[in-house]
Amino acid sequence: MKLSTCIHQFFEKYLPHIKGVSQNTIKAYRDTFTLFLPFAANYRSIKIASLAVDHLTSELILDFLDYLESERKNSAKTRNQRLASIKSLARMIRFMYPEKRKLAERILDIPQKRSQKQLIGFLYPDEILKVYESVDLKKSEGLRDYTLLHLLYDSGARASEVATLNVDCLDTQNKTLAILGKGNRYRLINIDPKTVSLIELYIAKYRTTPKPLYQHRLFINQRGEEFTRHGIYRICKKYLSKALGSKRLKDINPAHSFRHSCAVRMLSFGDPISDIKNRLGHEDMQSTTVYLHLDLSRRKEIQKQFIEYAQSVLAQDPKIDELIDWENREDILAWLDSL
Repeated sequence: MKLSTCIHQFFEKYLPHIKGVSQNTIKAYRDTFTLFLPFAANYRSIKIASLAVDHLTSELILDFLDYLESERKNSAKTRNQRLASIKSLARMIRFMYPEKRKLAERILDIPQKRSQKQLIGFLYPDEILKVYESVDLKKSEGLRDYTLLHLLYDSGARASEVATLNVDCLDTQNKTLAILGKGNRYRLINIDPKTVSLIELYIAKYRTTPKPLYQHRLFINQRGEEFTRHGIYRICKKYLSKALGSKRLKDINPAHSFRHSCAVRMLSFGDPISDIKNRLGHEDMQSTTVYLHLDLSRRKEIQKQFIEYAQSVLAQDPKIDELIDWENREDILAWLDSL
């Protein structure tokens, strides 16, 4: 049986319809096989179209994984992600072609490589406040970025999840947000009144007019298109670079640090680990329990200061008051008209 036949079934039927995985997962798996198929053909000295399922030996796959590390300089984590993609294909083969069960199970028996786990890079409450204060609300994109940063920290959502938020995902009356996460699963979370007020203000006055294709998206870039996770990453990096030193930035992922910070905040407030799991959209509890190993000792007055800030109503935020004052000035209005 040709391997190409299995690959087509894998991407056209198994992943989207049987497994129901997200488009991001499909793209990640696609990238793996874009690398693997030319390697396998060269390994067997045949054309890609001539590859058969029986060519999928553990020796071939192990050589491919070694190639990723030695030639492409991929980390052990990336190696394991590529292996997971191939194992997913093996599960489909075992399910749809029982006669190939032994071949599939030999692939599934390939162990993942141990790798050094990175430190959880999170921001302390006083650092979060510094990031907020680094936003220049005089600029046309200031309120949008200010709102985006608040939402990332409040919701604990991934950058990709925030990028794909729709306007109707927000229920302002009940102060809830529906987030579409991994595996095309929605989760409903409560968000702070301050975050809700910021989003309402952004939509009412500062949201760029979207192009027809992106009218449903919540966050719109200056080109009138939806944000990508890379765009959100760049925004986070921009303000973290302003607020924190370069040495501190080495320990954190700009966008994901807000997600970790949300989890740490909930843990420090005494929220159950199950609540943290549900808010972050983790598939299993093991992904969440990593936060239990953190040392959360920090001055109580910093925590109290941030709680007071988060619970304050929007009108009490001096930066927003200042922004509203700017709106009443003729020179600012003229500037807005010129955009």
